[in-house]
Amino acid sequence: MTVPFLDRRHDPRGRRFLVTGASGTIGRALGERLTRAGAHVVGLDVRPSGDEPFDVIRCDVTDDDGVRSAAADALSRLGGLDVLVNNAGVGGPAPAELPPGSEVRRQLEINLLGTWRVTAACVDSLVAARGRVVMVTSRMAVLQLPLAAAYGASKRAVAAYADALRLELGTHVSVTCVYPSAVRSPIHDSTKEAGLSLEGMSVYEPLEGVVDAVELAALARRPRRDVTTTRKGAVEFFLARHLPSVTDRIVARTFTARVRAGAFDGAALAAGVVERHGSGS
Repeated sequence: MTVPFLDRRHDPRGRRFLVTGASGTIGRALGERLTRAGAHVVGLDVRPSGDEPFDVIRCDVTDDDGVRSAAADALSRLGGLDVLVNNAGVGGPAPAELPPGSEVRRQLEINLLGTWRVTAACVDSLVAARGRVVMVTSRMAVLQLPLAAAYGASKRAVAAYADALRLELGTHVSVTCVYPSAVRSPIHDSTKEAGLSLEGMSVYEPLEGVVDAVELAALARRPRRDVTTTRKGAVEFFLARHLPSVTDRIVARTFTARVRAGAFDGAALAAGVVERHGSGS
């Protein structure tokens, strides 16, 4: 007898969730869904909007003391913790050929070290509850795109951090990475403003599907190591992991076509790329 798909998930009612980046596009949608389903949700965000249908505590994940204080407040409100969803993250223009500046440091500080800080502040509660950590990483953790080296590097580092955490806590806490592609949100604004939009390199996917994947990662009775968000994403993930030279060639051809079509003309940060590839030489 086949067990219905939904029956293979834990009942969300009464489960305690902490979601970072809770006022952003993905975090808010996830928190709203879990709250409607009967879960107890508290969020962390650097700029709460104030109209979220669940508690959101102001927290800058780059602040060591602030994270410890906000996490303690959240855990007190929840009375423990069953699932931590590390969703907070930022993107921005960061070509690999240029020296790492403030933009690179910002992305690493928030995406990687912010995730690390929040997780460390919650470890004891997660161990006590035999809970779960969900890392919202990115397809770019395995399939890098050009002109966004800091984001890809930070998300690949998050996946590596998840691997280490899984080995250390695996007797009591499961750790799952979710790999969405691009979702339409303000995270892409600074890249577009710099003239480095990667539209045409990455296909936007529905927000609903990303929330579905994170919910599955959080509630599946049998914890999963990695969760992709679309069938196309599953294929890309497999190829990037097992045939990276193939995905390298696909991305390189697509990128060259975009450069020669003038997609980055006038973008100061892409001047080297345009000079090397734009002429076709």
